[in-house]
Amino acid sequence: MANYISLSEGLQERIRQDRETGWKNPYACSNEQVVRRDDSHDRANLWRPAFVRDTEKIMHVPFYSRYMDKTQVFSLVKNDDVCRRALHVQLVSRIARNIGSMLGLNTDLIEAISLGHDIGHTPFGHAGEKKLSELYHAETGRYFNHNIHSARVLDEIFALNLSLQTLDGIICHNGEMEARRYEPEAYNDFAKFDAKMESCYLDSKANATLIPNTLEGCVMRISDIIAYLGKDRQDAIRLGFLPKESEFASSVIGSSNAEIINNMIVNIIENSYGRDCLAMDDEYFEALSAAKKENYEKIYHSEEMLKVFGEKLSPMFEMMFEELLKEARQRSDDSLLYRHHIRYIENHTAPYADNGHAAAEPLEGRSKIRRRVIYRENDPCDLVVDFMAGMTDDYFVDLFEYMFPKSSYKVEYQGYF
Repeated sequence: MANYISLSEGLQERIRQDRETGWKNPYACSNEQVVRRDDSHDRANLWRPAFVRDTEKIMHVPFYSRYMDKTQVFSLVKNDDVCRRALHVQLVSRIARNIGSMLGLNTDLIEAISLGHDIGHTPFGHAGEKKLSELYHAETGRYFNHNIHSARVLDEIFALNLSLQTLDGIICHNGEMEARRYEPEAYNDFAKFDAKMESCYLDSKANATLIPNTLEGCVMRISDIIAYLGKDRQDAIRLGFLPKESEFASSVIGSSNAEIINNMIVNIIENSYGRDCLAMDDEYFEALSAAKKENYEKIYHSEEMLKVFGEKLSPMFEMMFEELLKEARQRSDDSLLYRHHIRYIENHTAPYADNGHAAAEPLEGRSKIRRRVIYRENDPCDLVVDFMAGMTDDYFVDLFEYMFPKSSYKVEYQGYF
């Protein structure tokens, strides 16, 4: 039988009283604290506050629509009910805003981080991310991480002049690392942010050490885990990958998607209200960790899941990367890389970084933040990684067939019928 917990009556009454008296959380990130690379642009107003601007910029960036055909967990499946990244980021946003609202945090900032956190993710989920990192590292000695690449897309490729708080929350969202306690490490300069980014390119372990600089970033980080933990189970059962929810162990957080979301939200609020950190009961943390481990054993690292990627998609990644890298090193305007990627980027970022509301603002009010490097002058490996990471699943498959029409590697989708 399903088990849903509720906030204690004492805390519910405290929250009601605090709301009546206009209490404000002193640990929340206020709109006035916003930091941008160029503070002379993207100034907040009544109808577009600081972090609302970030959300709208993210939603209007060309890559945002690509969420709809990027694998969350299950690749090569035709099923409209299976979660893709478009739905995942919305679920994260909803869960995080729920927690943040109850804790009196800045929900606009939470939404911006949530909707942007996976925009740099590769096709075919974490398997695609791992493979692209292997290829990138073999050529450059640097590592690829989707969270770092999300910030590259928003801060360098499209140069949107997003806030430091949003970008930091995005790079620190590592949904593979759960913790008993989430406590922000505050800082307010882009020099440190840039150093955090670079450390993750150079050190394979640096990504796991990142800590958000706001409590809002911490909320989004734990919400990422809550959002996928039960949803991935639900999808596995829907696809017949697993027979039923009883396959998973029952615990204080529950075993179904609905139970996990409700019970984790309630326990986090119960332990975090009015505090300078996020916390949960020890038994909830242990149950969360155990449930995630169970997902890895039964879903993510199952023989069937690894086989799908290893036998076909992995060698396809290798062939495409090698061929595109040859083109990138030639730097020919007639190349496929130029025609399908570089020209696309340049057309969508000239002459200024569009914020999605260009027509509604006078020219002097628009962000004129320029990329720090002329895009086509980036390192050839970076150009190829940008292109491949930006692909949707279907685009990758179609492009491979276009590039290698005689290849023996062919993928088959699990259809509806």
